[in-house]
Amino acid sequence: MLKEFKDFIAKGNVMDMAVGIIIGAAFTAIVKSMVADLINPIVGLFMGGVDFTNKFIILGGDGATFASLEAAREAGAAVFAYGAFIMAVINFLIIAFVVFQLVRMVNKAKDTAAKEEEAAAEEPAPAGPSEIDLLTEIRDSLKK
Repeated sequence: MLKEFKDFIAKGNVMDMAVGIIIGAAFTAIVKSMVADLINPIVGLFMGGVDFTNKFIILGGDGATFASLEAAREAGAAVFAYGAFIMAVINFLIIAFVVFQLVRMVNKAKDTAAKEEEAAAEEPAPAGPSEIDLLTEIRDSLKK
């Protein structure tokens, strides 16, 4: 069983998947920073200074108010954090768009490589004298 596990881990697909997960985690951190540090301020500017990450509604009728979403969560209040959801949707859309662009570029590169291979395969080898032509030439040279 240990040998089978080693064989499974040593396969290229498992290693490729592990690398993909690591790159994905790093990419997620970059996208989160881009959304929080670049896109949110721009959206907030157009929305009159609104910060979506801190938008929430307290569920329940106790009348408590909190300065921030974090404070409400720390107090144990039931919150409807619609701002966090909006930011998650924006994150998803950005990630999906970037992944779409990457896949599009990879597919374009693959198509270009496939066309080059087809073009190289279709080019006939330069026609030279056949074996019979060479033998005939040698025979004629020996007759002289």
